Amino acid sequence: MLHKKTILITGASNGIGYELVKKAVKHGHEVIAVSRNIGSLKNMVGVESFSLDITKDDLIESFLKKLIKNKIKLDVLINNAGALINKPFEKTSIDLFKNLYNVNVFGVASLIRQCLPIIVKSGHVVNISSIGGVQGSSKFSGLSAYSSSKGALNILTELLAEEYKDTGPFFNALALGAVQTQMLEKAFPGYKSKITAEKMASYILDFSLSGHELFNGKIIPVSLSTP
Repeated sequence: MLHKKTILITGASNGIGYELVKKAVKHGHEVIAVSRNIGSLKNMVGVESFSLDITKDDLIESFLKKLIKNKIKLDVLINNAGALINKPFEKTSIDLFKNLYNVNVFGVASLIRQCLPIIVKSGHVVNISSIGGVQGSSKFSGLSAYSSSKGALNILTELLAEEYKDTGPFFNALALGAVQTQMLEKAFPGYKSKITAEKMASYILDFSLSGHELFNGKIIPVSLSTP
């Protein structure tokens, strides 16, 4: 029987993040759900939801002050928030690259950095990455910005695990393959994945609660297919 944990989940308003919130609450955990739009979370019992744009450092700082004021200590941080575009490289402007990196890399780094003082030493930071960001995996045209940003997130995960290996917390990344979400449908219209957001959320939650007992600084592929 797993003990009750306090879990912070980003990108929580839909898709995998929303399913993660539902499952964590169902299992009796304390859940802090973060997303830019929290309308879908408003009426969910057992969830503290906060509207937050993780690309804004000052907004993260204000959010953390609220958690500190309420004496919150995090057992798990799941960095699920992410952005995806499918566009030919020659049409992908530097601003589009920056926008994706702001969400997928810089925002994640900023949130982790500011959360570190309230993450317990035995805590687990799980970064939701992509199989496309893993060296040697199949690559797909149109994902130059997205997959390269996830590659950066993977290396960041490894470096943080090394830097905090003696003090905690633990850091791992799950490199997901295709999951049937609104984000996937928007980027790849008509593509259908065999993996539902609900099924993937179950795996991620289980891993976030116990994966650090066996892994630290690992990039773990979780993929049947490789878009």
